[in-house]
Amino acid sequence: MSVDLALAPPRRTEKELRDLVDEATFLFDDSTDPLGLMAWFGVRLGVNRIAVAVSFSDGVMACLGAKALPGVDLLFADTGYHFAETLGLREAVDAVYPVNVRSLRPELTVAEQDHRYGENLWERDPDLCCALRKTAPMDNALRGYDAWATGLRRADHAGRAETPIVAWDDKHQMIKINPIAAFTDEMIDACIDKYQIMHNPLRDIGYRSIGCEPCTRPVVDGQDERAGRWQGRTKVECGLHL
Repeated sequence: MSVDLALAPPRRTEKELRDLVDEATFLFDDSTDPLGLMAWFGVRLGVNRIAVAVSFSDGVMACLGAKALPGVDLLFADTGYHFAETLGLREAVDAVYPVNVRSLRPELTVAEQDHRYGENLWERDPDLCCALRKTAPMDNALRGYDAWATGLRRADHAGRAETPIVAWDDKHQMIKINPIAAFTDEMIDACIDKYQIMHNPLRDIGYRSIGCEPCTRPVVDGQDERAGRWQGRTKVECGLHL
């Protein structure tokens, strides 16, 4: 469902938003219940000023968003390269949870990108492919909000080891909420069981962090969650969080 952002109240000033980050940092820590953290921002900002970024690698952030912020917008970068299972989870979430799933599509279709840059850009220049198909659409969509919530976790890989639960996002000039930053893999599994969260069936066959089909492989026990992304390359981020 699309949302008419013209009907939303004006964005708060940078100072107002930064002050809110400082307040949240004082009030909350790693032991804070993610639902409580997200609900607090919902009260302070209004649900329509917050977006939840989802990849449908699992349904955790979608479920938490629905419980803490009923009616919230879920932003999904629909790259044109997703697994059928991922798209199936998107449809299930949209049908069951009280959320607005916004599928963000790139300016170019896959065919148009192939024509302009050559086929299989993801194989030759994955950074550019991610920028065109994921980062740019998300960056554009976030302009309509005061805060976004993400599923970033310190356990994902070493580069995310210092992820705070709340921070100021300089790139997007808004608040960034990472409610499950401190969650271990075991805590994620417990959360899924506790709330009976719908999950991506690919997780049952070894896929943990699930992105575009050409760039995602299963992982083995002991590997980082994101070890199956862009295998054989030094690349570990799509660019959304850089």
